This record gives sequence, C-alpha cells and structure tokens, in this order.
Amino acid sequence: MTDLLNISRGGLTNLNPPSEELSLEELKAIGVPRSENFFEFRQVCKAFDERLVLDHVSFTVKRGETCVIMGRSGVGKSVSLKHIMGFLKADSGQVIVDGEDVTNFSETQFVEEVRSKVTMVFQSGALFDSLTVRENISFPLDGQSGLTSEDIDEYVSKIAHMLEVETVLAKLPSELSTGMKRAVAIGRAFAQNPEAILYDEPTTMVDPIMAGHMGDLILRLKQAFHKTSIVVTHDTHLAKKLADVVVFLQEGRVTLFGPWADFENSDDPFLKNFRLQDELIPALDVTL
Repeated sequence: MTDLLNISRGGLTNLNPPSEELSLEELKAIGVPRSENFFEFRQVCKAFDERLVLDHVSFTVKRGETCVIMGRSGVGKSVSLKHIMGFLKADSGQVIVDGEDVTNFSETQFVEEVRSKVTMVFQSGALFDSLTVRENISFPLDGQSGLTSEDIDEYVSKIAHMLEVETVLAKLPSELSTGMKRAVAIGRAFAQNPEAILYDEPTTMVDPIMAGHMGDLILRLKQAFHKTSIVVTHDTHLAKKLADVVVFLQEGRVTLFGPWADFENSDDPFLKNFRLQDELIPALDVTL
C-alpha cells in the first residue's frame, strides 16, 4: 500500500547515516537522499529564436520545501519547469534533480530517473477526456503490484475528500469547471506518490474565489504530504500562502531569491510595482 494511503506517515525512517564512501548509485539503491537540495539550477541559459528566456538562472530548492517562481508572463517561469521534466534542454548550465545532473539526459533517462519521482500539474489539467474523475485519479495506481482494488478505492476516497471532488467522481472532465479539473489533476499527480510535484500556474484562468480555493487545497496537501514543490505563478496571494522560498524572474534573470519576507519588504521599484498591482485584487481565502 502506498504512503498516500496513510497521510500521516513520514518519509524514510530508521536509516543509519550513509558512509562517505558510498557512491551516488549506492545511495540511490538504498533510498538515502544524495543532496540537501532536491532541485538546483546552475547558471542555466535557454534561448528561443535568439531571444534569451533564461539568462544564467541559478537557485536551489531543498527537500520538503515549496519554492514559488514569480514574474510577469514570458519571463521563463514555465520554461524552468520544462527543463526539470526534460521537455526542454538547457543551452548551457546545469539542471540538478535529486543530486544528479540531468541536463543531458536522454528521453529514456528522464522517464526512468526523473518522471518516476517528479510529476507536473499542467495549466490544462491534461486529464483523459474519456475517463471519469475516479478513473483519472486512480489511473497511475492501476496495475501496480501489491495494490488491491480496495487499496485504490481507499486512496481515491481520501484524496477526493481532501480536494473536495468526491461529489463529481462519476463525471467526465468535460462536465467540470477549469478549477475542478485542476483539482482532479492534482489528485492524479499525487496518486503517483512522487517525491516532488511541479505546479504550472494553478490559479490562472479561474475566478478569484476559485483561486483562493485552489490555494487552500494546495496548502492542505503541502501540510499533509510535505512534498518538495515548485509553484509557478504571478499570483502574490497564492505565493504568500505557499512559499518557503521565492524566485523572482525579470527578463530571464533571477532578481530575487530568498524567503517571502525578502520579496514582501523589497524596495526594488519593479518588485514594489509588481506587489502593488496584485494588491488591487483582494485575497479571497476560502474556509474549507
């Protein structure tokens, strides 16, 4: 039964400290973390048609930490996530995932080494149109050895309750709102029991009430599962709610990397203007 069937269960337990002589492959084999940082960008550059989208971008995300990447549209926020998943390759620099340099991984290596432990929730939700909500959420669990149909039903019931989609389990994606589709996509992502999860603009194209609701759902999952996470957003209300650390991108460069307080208290004119624009829209927190 997966750890997700018991949301109070922690991570690794009763492991002795590894010997310094162990190789990365040996550490990997026994499940010992190979680095304090789960994600790391080292001077990453990426250009499209000679337009530099990522300009020597560097930041780290520690294990269990939630990093929020902020900035205006087109500054490379989502592009950063695609480098982690292997959908794009850096022109220069290094992308490190779980202590391993994945910059030049092949597609097969990304499938086996990265996407098996890191999952991404896309803006579209990317649900299977012909499957019900229940079937979409349980899809990653189907056929897993050691899981009974009762185990799968238990997981679907628990995560559907947490995400407040238990009343739509029999519906198809076409019958759902944009926000509801995203909630279902998050449930399916967690069914993979990933070590890390990436959220690409989870509150875009939804009304302010649903945006507040989505933020509360993601916060609830963060507190329950303690997954390493990266959230791409332009929504400062969401960022304040979730961020352990903030990366702010401006014209492809990191202009701020630090805790939320650094962003909130910055006197940088651009950051102040960014904060003021978002403050025109009141934060709507939904009591769940």
